[in-house]
Amino acid sequence: MDDISTKDSKLKIEEEGNDIKIQVWKYIFGFVEMAVIKCAIELKIGDTIEAHGGLMTLTELSSSLNCSPLLLHRILRFLIHRGIFKEEPTKSYAQTPMSRLLTSSGAHNLAPMHVLESSLVMLAPWHNLSAYLKANDGGTQPFEMAHGKDLWRYCAANSSHNMVMNEGMASFARVVIVPAVLERCGGVFEGVGSLVDVGGGNGSCLSVLVKAFPWIRGINFDLPHVVSVSQEFEGVRHVGGNMFDFVPKADAAFIMNALHDWDDEDCIKILKNCKEAIPEKTGKVIIVEVVIDEKDESMVSDIRLMLDMIMMAHTIKGKERTREEWAYVLQEAGFSRHTITPTSTIQSIIQGFV
Repeated sequence: MDDISTKDSKLKIEEEGNDIKIQVWKYIFGFVEMAVIKCAIELKIGDTIEAHGGLMTLTELSSSLNCSPLLLHRILRFLIHRGIFKEEPTKSYAQTPMSRLLTSSGAHNLAPMHVLESSLVMLAPWHNLSAYLKANDGGTQPFEMAHGKDLWRYCAANSSHNMVMNEGMASFARVVIVPAVLERCGGVFEGVGSLVDVGGGNGSCLSVLVKAFPWIRGINFDLPHVVSVSQEFEGVRHVGGNMFDFVPKADAAFIMNALHDWDDEDCIKILKNCKEAIPEKTGKVIIVEVVIDEKDESMVSDIRLMLDMIMMAHTIKGKERTREEWAYVLQEAGFSRHTITPTSTIQSIIQGFV
């Protein structure tokens, strides 16, 4: 019995060791998934299948894409294994809910966000992360190490990346965040006659809110080089400026995925400008941001922590904040109280009241 027990114990240890090695291999080759999905987006595999009625054989697909069928088969095999595309019994390829989110056509997809994060511009800073940490928080930020200027100045000087940036952030807001806000927290916009979207990008997010709440007069506020190339939306007025200097007057200020780009000092300054822009007694700031819970071990929490790493690589001392950290910046900015309401996605709604 002792020999059997010892063998079982050794076998269990060996299996656990193999599981750990497999997990490490997945981390080592983690970039492969991003690269292959980018390839599928660039080839427009999903768009092509959709345009042909939702089903295509390998021969049909490779012919339409002008691709090698052997190489395309290997790409599709990899993606099918991950639930991106599926192969029907008829040996035809079809879309899945996941692949539809990664097509490049239509308003409801996240392909622009993937194109942004997988671009050479956004990948280069990651190679400078360890050097940034060794500088003890006083060195040049990773993005600036890679490109000679911070992200915002880089976008201002490079119109092509500025467009990729705006489209990526807009798709993330339009597909993920805004629907979650409307689903759970539509009541926060009741009684708001005018709403200024601070750092609102190209205005597409605000246009969805104005359409959902037609009594709202929308003001899309962002840097001049951002709003100058933004399309017109009904019920939305574009205003160029710097949120560190002022925020246009409105009944409420709306800030989505902007405060996490900055450290506490800058965050407080932006919030103070928001406070000055809204009515003294009835005004409020509506913040849509991640709230970190360090005790939460869910997959959603893991995505939030990933976003915190992205802030470290791409921004100047930006970070995702805990409940306590949000309370601190709001109090320092002069807001008397605040509430935090989780949504069905990775962000929460934080309301700061004057």
